[in-house]
Amino acid sequence: MADDDKPQGQEPTTPGDGEQRRGQMRYQDPESTAPREPTLAEQRARIAAEKRREEKQAAELAEAERKTRTRRRVMIGGGATVGVVALVAAFYQGAAYSQEQAAVTQYCAAVPQNGQVTADQDDFCDENYVNSHHGYVNHGTGMFFMPIFLPGGGIGGYNQYRYGYTAPGAPAPAVGSTVSSPNFTKPSGSTIKDSKGSTVQRGGFGINNKSGSGS
Repeated sequence: MADDDKPQGQEPTTPGDGEQRRGQMRYQDPESTAPREPTLAEQRARIAAEKRREEKQAAELAEAERKTRTRRRVMIGGGATVGVVALVAAFYQGAAYSQEQAAVTQYCAAVPQNGQVTADQDDFCDENYVNSHHGYVNHGTGMFFMPIFLPGGGIGGYNQYRYGYTAPGAPAPAVGSTVSSPNFTKPSGSTIKDSKGSTVQRGGFGINNKSGSGS
């Protein structure tokens, strides 16, 4: 159709201002356009995400408090253990010191058939020394027997010796001195030292070292 055949008074249709062509996006002015309300699904998803975030924070806070309480209990328990150990150690040290201070001294006493008991040299209550000098030991009674050599070379009998024990904390009597109230019973629970200060038996708490001779 020629241009002359077109209807008079009609212009080609052209989209005017403000009209949207098909396949194009409409421009929205952020200052004048109202925001779209979130859908119900979007609102639920947002609420669920906020709830998960709050639950995670609460769990982290609870775990931190639990660790703090555990560390506090460990520290308190450790301090109590150290305190108890120190107290027990101090008790044992004090008891051991008391045992040393109250130690009984063992000495060799000459025991005549009749007469006074006197303190004598330690060798006469030493089994090796006695045996090497032709004496003998009666283990049942704890007696040591040393021969009495006569001028002619014979043996005129035996002198008798045994261990005596002082009162707790008292020193051994001097050799040759008279013992007025001798004690020949070996204490079972006391620390016993010889006349040189060496420990013969360790006392205290039922632990004994029965290395000394005599009864």
